Amino acid sequence: MMNARISREKKTISAMIEMYCSHFHSEGSTLCLECNRMLTYALGRMDRCSYHELKPVCSNCRIHCYEKEMRETIKRVMRYSGPRMILHHPILAVAHLLHRLQRYPVAKRP
Repeated sequence: MMNARISREKKTISAMIEMYCSHFHSEGSTLCLECNRMLTYALGRMDRCSYHELKPVCSNCRIHCYEKEMRETIKRVMRYSGPRMILHHPILAVAHLLHRLQRYPVAKRP
């Protein structure tokens, strides 16, 4: 069974990518090919996170598991969508902010 927090993080990143794509790329309700690829990549990285249930938010993580190009792309998405999340997805936004403030034990890289 998937950790509830990781499930919520997946919903958050999905919402952020959907907001970004609908503004910059897509005019319909579906993601463009590039954003769909980014979402698949991000969800896959969450599934394979070595911290599992102790996973911090990516910006607080000591392990940078995203490839450099994808890391820059996801940062661009978060810079656009982050401030807008409070209006469009307030519960996800507040939960994410609270999660950012939590401290996790420093786990060694597996």
